[in-house]
Amino acid sequence: MKKNNSFDLTRRSFLKLSGGAAALAGLSLPKRADAATDQQLSTLIDLSLCDGCENLKVPACVTACKTINKGKIPPVVENIPEPWPRKTIEDWSKKKEVFNRLTPYNFIYVHKAQIDGKTIFVPRRCMHCDNPACATICPFSANHKEKNGAVVIEQTQCFGGAKCKDVCPWEIPQRQSGVGIYLHVLPGFMGNGVMYKCDLCNERLKEGKLPGCIEACPRKAMLIGPRREIEKIAQQRASAMNGFIYGKTENGGTSTLYVSPVSFEQINKTMQKKPGQPDMKPDVVRRMAATDPLGQAVLAAPALGVIAAGALNWLARRKDQVKKEGEDNG
Repeated sequence: MKKNNSFDLTRRSFLKLSGGAAALAGLSLPKRADAATDQQLSTLIDLSLCDGCENLKVPACVTACKTINKGKIPPVVENIPEPWPRKTIEDWSKKKEVFNRLTPYNFIYVHKAQIDGKTIFVPRRCMHCDNPACATICPFSANHKEKNGAVVIEQTQCFGGAKCKDVCPWEIPQRQSGVGIYLHVLPGFMGNGVMYKCDLCNERLKEGKLPGCIEACPRKAMLIGPRREIEKIAQQRASAMNGFIYGKTENGGTSTLYVSPVSFEQINKTMQKKPGQPDMKPDVVRRMAATDPLGQAVLAAPALGVIAAGALNWLARRKDQVKKEGEDNG
């Protein structure tokens, strides 16, 4: 009975605070762009409801994400500059259909865990941290956290240095070489592409729409709404199933909460941390601590920022020049 009461309360909240399709998976989603940016949102992923869309070749959340973000990455140059000194090129342009890990073309995937005879499906994407180290360390200010809670990478400012990935405890951002502003500055010597990850469908949020993965979930295992409402629902559901919550304190707190009927220690044991396949270690701490060597890299940010500012200024002037030349020739 307790679990049903919790569900009824959640449903009433949906109907009271929002309408239409959003009422099925979102709480009080703003309907105007200006309102969307002023409201702190959080998401909830209920692992007791997710079935991994086993009847489908690709989970519905993954398909929706791919569809919405198709074309987000510009065409990759034919001859990708070899970066110095690491000489590491990451090109996923011919592997766009991969869906079983995070890639520049795939922002969410579903992990399958077998625990004590139970099958648990775990959608994995950016956690949208409350105090994102990726935004703190980026020397080009390409990463930032929106007022609505989404952590976003500005493609036009990113050089693909991957410091954001280095400080992320889950190593979420993924790089695509051969695209981005670095090609117009010092290709081969500075930068190596653009970093990509889930941005919580930030543009859709500004339009009052649901993120694609949440809208597409047939089991309504994902919710989005005001931070306090989501935390309240997460606690209600965890208590009803005698379960566990992940994301509330990890990495200093995040805007993504998971609820599970089994412990995240058990879930984490089923995960072998690999490129594009993050683990779920409970109580993971923020990597940007003062004693962390990665934190010291922030000291280089001002100098690199000056270079980035110069590069962006050059690009803006170049665009104006091309436009003027077109007008003169017209």
